[in-house]
Amino acid sequence: MKIAILPGDGIGPEVMAEAVKVLRRAGDIFGYTLEFEEAAVGGAAIDLYGDPLPERTLQVALEADAVLFGAVGGPKWDNQPPERRPEQGILRLRKRLGLYVNMRPATLYPELIESSPLKKAAVDGGFDMLIVRELSSGLYYGEPKERRTIGGVRQAIDTLFYSEKEIERCVRSAFDAAMSRRRKVTSVDKANVLMASRLWREVVEEVARDYPEVQVEHQYVDACAMLLVREPKRFDVLVTENTFGDILSDLAGAITGSLGMLPSASLGAGGRGLYEPIHGSAPDIAGKGIANPVGAILSGAMMLEYAFGLRHPAQAIRRAVRRVLGSGYVTPDLVRGHTGTQTVVNTRQMGDLVVEQILKEDERL
Repeated sequence: MKIAILPGDGIGPEVMAEAVKVLRRAGDIFGYTLEFEEAAVGGAAIDLYGDPLPERTLQVALEADAVLFGAVGGPKWDNQPPERRPEQGILRLRKRLGLYVNMRPATLYPELIESSPLKKAAVDGGFDMLIVRELSSGLYYGEPKERRTIGGVRQAIDTLFYSEKEIERCVRSAFDAAMSRRRKVTSVDKANVLMASRLWREVVEEVARDYPEVQVEHQYVDACAMLLVREPKRFDVLVTENTFGDILSDLAGAITGSLGMLPSASLGAGGRGLYEPIHGSAPDIAGKGIANPVGAILSGAMMLEYAFGLRHPAQAIRRAVRRVLGSGYVTPDLVRGHTGTQTVVNTRQMGDLVVEQILKEDERL
């Protein structure tokens, strides 16, 4: 199984190193072999090649069975022209790989309730939701997209475009996921204002007829944001378009205690996927060794399960993470208030602790 490793910028290389370490150890225990090939992307690739997605990086990704991605961006490259900004690396890569849906689990473990910024009454017992985000269309890709000056006045245009086929394949992914969870789908739109959202809602209703076992509800995106912080436990699977999904998944990450905890999987029809933590490059803490690698480690677990069907190793990694957290070990981003029951560790130590728990998993087999 050939894996493209694209660490990127900021804390990307730091957390990626821990994810690879955990994947190697799980492979030793469960008897699978991963071959890793690393390539530059984002700002690091701009520095080396003048392009956020160089041809070599693209070829490494296209030839791999899956892609493990770190993060891109940072103030160093803020003055690059739009087509050469680091973020273009991931956007172009998603397009070339044919990825159209992003799966973002947001789980608050009972062990980390104190790390959540929400009141304990709202999150008591934890929560487990999955945000399914359309990835290939909407404002990020719609044309025309331009800046212009008319009569001395600057103007900017972004186009919100969706076809019914783009909506349907994303929505079906959400309903399929719900069938193996609690069988509830919340579709998020702005149908009271946007034509694209009205089409979105129509398609959701059409797809829902094929899943009579699944409960369906519609929420406007502003109301959904409010409910995420008031009643997060009410949600199972949320499905929404590109821009709304980008925003809501970060909100969901924040209420779990830290964006550093959240993995994601970007999937398409061909089977090859891209797996990445959602925390971004966090340039303010890059190089300090304090980044939370759990999101990257859990992204590796998602890769094992989604790309290769290796469910047992994936579950073993998740259990290992849960046991480490349950033992009171946290990275600095998870510290809230009194730390008497917590042991604060650095990036490398967190990776080592997860590896240690996977070794104990081997003893249980």
